[in-house]
Amino acid sequence: MPTALITGITGQDGSYLADLLLEKGYRVVGMFRRSSTVTFERIEHIQDEISLEQGDLHDQSSLVDILERYQPDEIYNLAAQSFVPTSWQQPVLTGDVTALGVTRLLEAIRQVKPGARFYQASSSEMFGRVVETPQNEKTPFYPRSPYGVAKAYGHWITVNYRESHNLFAVSGILFNHESPRRGLEFVTRKISYHVARIKLGHAKQLPLGNLDAKRDWGFAGDYVRAIWMMLQQDTPEEYVIGTGKTHSVREFCELAFNYVGLRYEDHVIYDERYDRPAEVDLLLADPSRAREKLGWKPGVDFENLVKMMVDADMELVGRIA
Repeated sequence: MPTALITGITGQDGSYLADLLLEKGYRVVGMFRRSSTVTFERIEHIQDEISLEQGDLHDQSSLVDILERYQPDEIYNLAAQSFVPTSWQQPVLTGDVTALGVTRLLEAIRQVKPGARFYQASSSEMFGRVVETPQNEKTPFYPRSPYGVAKAYGHWITVNYRESHNLFAVSGILFNHESPRRGLEFVTRKISYHVARIKLGHAKQLPLGNLDAKRDWGFAGDYVRAIWMMLQQDTPEEYVIGTGKTHSVREFCELAFNYVGLRYEDHVIYDERYDRPAEVDLLLADPSRAREKLGWKPGVDFENLVKMMVDADMELVGRIA
């Protein structure tokens, strides 16, 4: 039975990855950060099947301790300060966790378990003000937020440790991936949740920023499958993971509201507070390498993703109202 360590297991991706690894017969160890609002909501259904350990990407000794005790075969680093707007409010914290935290974990692996296979969660936000469309593994980075900059550091330090210390270390450049487990602060979940509240009579308006920003949106459950596949290859390589199709925030709103018989124009209002200091206007993946080398392709399309999220939030709001 192989052992996998997932940092950030309480997040969207961590919970879906844990589900997948349990199905494949792994022993799953999840690292979570101690805070005043620790929540295990996303992993409640599997909490008795996994081992949970407190650890922190700020604290290398905690990482060394977990690696020494569990000796994992695969390590998935999904922990980060992952909300782009917060990275402007807390740029130093974002850099310390999302950038330097990767170095601390890689150094702990080098010292304790250099034979382990390591996955780093990179992000399409590294492309930022894109220099070409669509974006592939060779597209230059031009990040437009402290989060994007920090992710670019984490990406390159992973490459550096692979080349300098001969670690099996890969970065997956994942484009936006959503689900009913997405945090309420993210725009897709904010839309689906507010659609449910408006439809059920608990709200009237949804304030949003730039409706014309375009993203390549996929289903998180599909993307963790690609993550796992990257660590099963003979050679460590970077992979872009996305659908190859782009949609605007406006399109997401239109589809979500139409699905419950409403018009988004009657409820969505512009609020400048949600505009970014530096906008990323268009992200579009070229996932050719993942399709050809991993044999991966997404299973859930944009329309069904939106409907899945709205259905889940209609049920949630109906239950808690």
